[in-house]
Parts: sequence; C-alpha cells; structure tokens
Amino acid sequence: MKYDIIIVGAGPSGIFTALEMVRKGPKKKILIIEKGKPLEKRRCPKSLTGECVNCKPYCHITTGFSGAGAFSDGKLSLCSEVGGDLPTLIGHELAQETIDYTDKIYLEFGADDKIEGVGHDDRLKEIRKRVIQSGLKLVDCPIRHLGTEKAHALYSEIQNYLLDEGVEMMFDSHCENILLDNATCKGVVVEDVYGRKPAVEIMGDHIIIATGRKGADWLERVCEEHQIAHQPGTVDIGVRVEVRNEIMEEINEVLYESKIIGYPKPFKNKVRTFCQNPGGFVSQEKYDNDLTVVNGHSYKNTKSDNTNLAILCSHNFTEPFNQPIAYAQKVGELTNMLANGHILVQRFGDILDGKRTWDKELSQSNVRPTLPDAIAGDITAAMPYRAMVNIINFIQAVDQVVPGFASRETLLYSPELKFYSNRVKMDTNFNTNVKRLYCLGDSSGWTRGLMMASVMGVLMAKRLLEMED
Repeated sequence: MKYDIIIVGAGPSGIFTALEMVRKGPKKKILIIEKGKPLEKRRCPKSLTGECVNCKPYCHITTGFSGAGAFSDGKLSLCSEVGGDLPTLIGHELAQETIDYTDKIYLEFGADDKIEGVGHDDRLKEIRKRVIQSGLKLVDCPIRHLGTEKAHALYSEIQNYLLDEGVEMMFDSHCENILLDNATCKGVVVEDVYGRKPAVEIMGDHIIIATGRKGADWLERVCEEHQIAHQPGTVDIGVRVEVRNEIMEEINEVLYESKIIGYPKPFKNKVRTFCQNPGGFVSQEKYDNDLTVVNGHSYKNTKSDNTNLAILCSHNFTEPFNQPIAYAQKVGELTNMLANGHILVQRFGDILDGKRTWDKELSQSNVRPTLPDAIAGDITAAMPYRAMVNIINFIQAVDQVVPGFASRETLLYSPELKFYSNRVKMDTNFNTNVKRLYCLGDSSGWTRGLMMASVMGVLMAKRLLEMED
C-alpha cells in the first residue's frame, strides 16, 4: 500500500490537514490511521452502567474520530494568546489569521455563530481590576462554544465529507512504529488493536503524526528510538474545581470561560484556570495504561446547577530528569490507588482542616458532585506538596475576584493531568530532523486545545500544497 499522505491520528490537527488538502489542492491519496472507531460507533457505556467499566482496548471518550474533541465541551478559543506555544514558532500574526480562517471552516460545518465573552466591556473592566488587585492576570479570549452534543454532530459532518472526498480511514488500527531509510520517513507499521490481523507496513510520501494528548507518551518513545529531535516540556498537574453556578454567575455571563493566570508564593510556579464549563458536568477519561483522569463537559441544551473548571500547575524539569510524562502519570496512579481506580473528590474546607471528606458530608453540602461515582477522600495524600500549596494559594487568590470560590464546600477532584511533554523540535514549516516526517497538535507539544490543533493542521496542509507548486 502506498499513499501520498499518511496521517496517524484522527484528532483535530490530522482532520484539518486532510480537510484543507481535499478542499484546496489537487486530488491526493490520503490515509488516516485511527486507533479508535468512526464517530457513529463511539459509545461510552457509562450512561447505562452509571460508572466507568474500563473499556478495552481503549476508552471511547478519548479515542476515535475527532479524538477527545467529540466528547469534550467543544470550546474554540478565538485568540492567539490561548491554545499553546504555536504562535512563538510561526508568529502571532499568522496564528491569528489562521484562527480566523479555521473558525470559518467550523462555521461551514455547523458551529454556533454566537461568540461568548464579548459585549460586556464595562463589566469586564471591573473584573480585570479585581484580578489585578489579587496579583493575578486575566486573558480575555472570545469563545465559540460547540457544546458536547453539537461537537459530536459537527465532527460527524466533517468525517462524512472526508470519506465522500475519497480520504481513506483505517479504524481500530494502532501505529506501532514508523519506517525510516537514511533519516527519511518512508512509512508506518500498523497493527490491528484486537490482534485479528498481522501487522502491515504502509508506505507514504509524507508521514504526519497527530496522535493528540493521549498519544504523547507513544510519540516520546518513537522520538527516543529514532533520534527525532525533541526536548522535555511542561506537564500540568492539578485538580478540577466545582462550585455552584451562583458563585460563578458574573464570570460565566461576562467571560464564559475565565482564563486566569497566577504565580503564587512561595514557589511562583505558573498556575492557571482551564476548560471552564458553566452549568457543566465533571467527567472522567481512561488512558491505555488504566490511568483514570478527571475532565469536564458542557452541553448546549443540558445544564447542571454547577460550574466546573480545571486549575493546573505547570511543572518544568531540568537535568538530569527527563521523564515529565512518567512523573505526572505516577501522581495520577497514586491518586487512582487511593480511590480504587476512580476519581477522588474532596471539599476545600476539609483540605484546609487536614481531614478527608466523607460521603455523608458531600450529601449535606450545597455543592453536589456531578460525577456521581467519584470517591470522597483525601487528594492531599497523593498530590505533590509543591503542587498542592500552589493550588491552595491560587484558589484563595481567585476568591478575591470571585467571592465564594474558596468556600469550604467547593469541591476539588483529582487527578487532572495534561501531558504536553514531548516538544518536538521543528522549523516554521513543521519540518523535523527526519525528512518527510511531521508532528502536529497536542502530542507535538506545540498546541493545547481544539482550535490551535486545528490551525496547525490547516497550516500543515498549506505547507504541503506549497511543495507541489
């Protein structure tokens, strides 16, 4: 089998590479290799069972066409200050231009034309004033909210469009390795995830790795094996916070998603809010190594009484340590151990009192967990001291902006982990030190989130099309 372009991973960056190629270029033979299933066959049984059943060989929430984006809250950040470090590679002007361009594509496939976080200038000014007085920084970014159910429908439209345009897709297929010949990537080795067929070698002129956040550790191993230039980057370790909607009402109305950054004493590590879900639901995801992590969803039409958001503490490591992904995984594994494979939840007041939380206390609180199978316990027994101190101090600082945020009943879920560690070295045209091999999206270490990953895919296609001219 021989293709013009092979894309490993059907997340946003891989999807938008293929989409831009078929929309703007001459017809090419394109193959997308995806470990999971097509969108219409992705099913999470938790809605029926009431708890995670640890699906094998992969979690349907994180794996399949459109990656975790299909079941995420579906927020598109519309400014270049949000979404990772890609603008430092390509320039903020080009990044913003491509965001605007990519946003139009999302609209063509059914995205809501309403933009959140605009039109409240006076109220925004007052919120920013309180943020500054609290020693924090506010990044106000317009948001186009797809909603979990709408994101599913939108990506389904894109999937069908690509299939109609002749893009081939191999589902339930794991890319075991890449094939090199004299520092040039010639193809990939693909296995059936169920072991029903022997591994096959598939050759291609251009090989694009876009395995997403979930494939970051796999890509790191591939980089080590084949001397693909990379460097350890940042891992984010944190918690998912849940409060009543009444507490977040002003922030939700004015900003929809508050992006607040701080460097709390004594360690002054970067701590930030991320993925805010007004009226949302706390959720969980399962990784291939049985690691259970917490996340959050927000639907367009179904709302809860609570708002949830992540608070993430960034960790950067220096020599001699170079395994940040493994470090974060160990933190998650220890937390999972305490919760018997589930997510831990604890009230903020109990953390300050140095005690665990009990189920009875949760049932008596104003804030009822939207993740019903979370285990009440003590997240501080697993969270590193440095990260926990940063998170506590950051929550207390945010309380000066959002009174009640540091309430005793505020819920903290753990572990919330974001793996971006493997920063693949590349030039502005996304060339790695291995010819014909490109790494895109969150697994590359350059993007964080749906829009910027999509932007990287669009630009990758433009680069490939320029080569043909």
